[in-house]
Amino acid sequence: QVQLVESGGGLVQPGGSLRLSCAASGISFSFYKMGWYRQAPGKERELVATISASRTTNYGDSVKGRFTIFRDNAEKAAYLQMNSLKPEDTAVYYCNAKLETNNYWGQGTQVTVSS
Repeated sequence: QVQLVESGGGLVQPGGSLRLSCAASGISFSFYKMGWYRQAPGKERELVATISASRTTNYGDSVKGRFTIFRDNAEKAAYLQMNSLKPEDTAVYYCNAKLETNNYWGQGTQVTVSS
């Protein structure tokens, strides 16, 4: 059974930092492209960042220079370091694992940026 479990969300003030974690099980983790997506109320789900099996990274325009995605294949985990957070970063953040036709999602973790 495939599971992606996110953690690390919460309430943070503007300018603050958070690190999200995604623990994977049930997949050959090192072969998968891992990603973070987010969805704010009333908006479509959007790309935050992805990291390929070869560790090539890609970021959404709104987070470039502020967020960093990385992975630990030994721990079967992907991470999203979020710095200089803004109120518009408020959303539910979802972990994604993709390989060919296999596409899995976590349950999401809430990030709220507010003073």
